[in-house]
This record gives sequence, structure tokens and C-alpha cells, in this order.
Amino acid sequence: MDETLKCIGCGAPLQSEDKNAPGYVPEHNLFRDDVICQRCFRLKNYNEIQDVGMDSEDFLNLLNGLSDRQGIIVNVVDVFDFEGSFINALKRIVGNKKIILAANKLDLLPRQINQRRVKEWLKRTARKYGLEAEEVVLISAHKGWGIDALLESINRFRNHQDVYIVGTTNVGKSTLINKLIEQSVDEKDVVTTSRFPGTTLDMIDIPLDEKTFMYDTPGIIQAHQMTHYVTEKELKVIIPKNEIKQRVFQLNEGQTLFFGGLARIDYVSGGKRPLVCYFSNDLNIHRTKTEKANDLWRKQIGHLLSPPSNPEKFNISDMKAVRLETGKEKRDIMISGLGFITIEAGAKVIVRVPKSVDVVLRQSIM
Repeated sequence: MDETLKCIGCGAPLQSEDKNAPGYVPEHNLFRDDVICQRCFRLKNYNEIQDVGMDSEDFLNLLNGLSDRQGIIVNVVDVFDFEGSFINALKRIVGNKKIILAANKLDLLPRQINQRRVKEWLKRTARKYGLEAEEVVLISAHKGWGIDALLESINRFRNHQDVYIVGTTNVGKSTLINKLIEQSVDEKDVVTTSRFPGTTLDMIDIPLDEKTFMYDTPGIIQAHQMTHYVTEKELKVIIPKNEIKQRVFQLNEGQTLFFGGLARIDYVSGGKRPLVCYFSNDLNIHRTKTEKANDLWRKQIGHLLSPPSNPEKFNISDMKAVRLETGKEKRDIMISGLGFITIEAGAKVIVRVPKSVDVVLRQSIM
């Protein structure tokens, strides 16, 4: 007989170790009768949706079940970390469904940014990754910007069909859905959950009219984002909360910038020049000579160079070195899940990050 306690709401095995994983319940409630997990509790009592992470394999199984159902996809991405929050297999899995790209966290980008240019860049990059979006809508779920425009877009393309909202963890999907519920449905207790074949976790559905629903799917966990190398407390340091203030460092050849102790960029050649950094305002950036960088990293990780605060859990000998040249135009160097550095043409750099974290060279969006 299976002794695993399961949530009577969503069927996820109950656990009290990880708040962000399915089936979380505070330890003192674990052995009560008819226990439901915190996510189901919030859903039932407050109509409030919490994102939970799901490993990519489970998530892809869930999406595979979508391919033969009618509907459109709203893919929520993080405009500040687009490459990191992009789901590569999405197009293959959802088949020929129409996809709206909802680019969240617009409020983090500096105000002087050209929004039209950002939209074009998002559409072009998605296309490069094989995803043809019907429309790109820039939003800030946190500030409530662009929600009406997104609802209009959904209604224009859905053709009386269901709507599926997908995205990676930490893109603000739950905040967005809670805003959509607020704006599109007045009455309370509208949210229900429906078991989806082949997954432990239910999909959450929100009625759009008599016959159709908006479904929330669990957030997919992307192993190539820096966010998986930090604790929940450190996540608050590296994920920006407010508009990012650009930080400019004048570098000579042979100098290095550290981003906490998680990553570094060595400036190899190109004459004295500015490196413009766009990272969480709370993340410490430290400049040093490249010849001293290895030594400094070993001695100061978890102290001067933090996060990570626990150097034992972060192996600096298990890093990769990515060599990049900016070529003939201004480029951004994007460190997935962390931030980006804008560098003018004609520079050579080496970026050092944990082996599974993606580093992307792209046309500058600034």
C-alpha cells in the first residue's frame, strides 16, 4: 500500500521541505485529516494562484497533452531575461496553436528604452528560436501595465477557444494570472482546478465564458538559469524588483568584473572602454585585475563576493569560460537568470559562469 500522503486538492505528494515545490504544507499541518497543500489552500480561499516549479520533463509531458486540444497559448517571458525564460521545445509541443508572447517585467528596464525596438527584438529572437508569435505584448504584471492590451489580444486570437498560460518559474506568471482574474472576472470563487492526464499537478482553470477557460500550467524549471545556483534568500538579491539603474565601469584591458561570486567577465582587449551593467540593483559588482581574479574568487567567495553565501555549495572549479567578441556593432552579453552587460564594438572578453548556465551574445536592446 502506498503510504505517501497526497494533497486532496491536486494530488501532489505532500512535503514540508520546499515552499516552491508541488505539495508544500507547513510541517504542523502535515498529518491533519483531509490536508490540502498551501497552493490549493490559497486557491480555494483567496482565488490566488501561486507558481510552483515543475521539472522540465514533467512539464513537457503536461504540454504534450495539450497538442490535441483546441486553444491558444499565452507564453509569459521575462523581458529582462528573455533568453533564460524562453522554452525551446514550446513550438514543437503545442503544434499549430497560435502563440501570444507576453513579455513581463517591463518596469525593470530603464525608462529611456524604446518599446517598439524591444518588441521587434523579442519577435525577431523568438523567430530565430523557431517560434512565430502572433503578437508581442509588453506588460508589467506587478504594476498592472499592459493587462488590458493583453486581454484584447487574447480575445482577438482565441476564436472562442480555451487559453493556456505557460512560462518558466520566476517570470511572474502567477502575478499576471491574478491580475487577469481581477480584471476579467468580478465575482469571487471563480477559479477551479482540473486534473490533467499524465501529471501529478492539476491545471488551474478560470472561466472566460460559459464554455471556455483560461488554464494556468505549472512553471517550468530551466536548468540553464543562474537562479538554480542560489538559495531562496539569495534569489531576492539577484532577481530585480525595481527599475534597473545602469552601472558603468571604465575598464582597461586585463581587468575583471565580478557579479557577486556567481559569474565574472574578463576584459581581454579593445582599449580602455566602458562596460555598462544591467543587473539587480542589490547585486554587488566588484572590479579587480584579471591576474588577481582567480585568487580573489577562491578566498572571497561567500564574503566580498556573494551571493553565493555558502561557498561549499558553489563549486568554482566547475565553471566554463565563454570567449566572445563584440564584432562591428554594440552588443549585449546576457548571463541567463542574472543580467546583461552592454559593450561597444571591437571588444574581446571571457565570461566565466557555472557549466550549465547559458551565455548569449545578442544585438544590444539599449
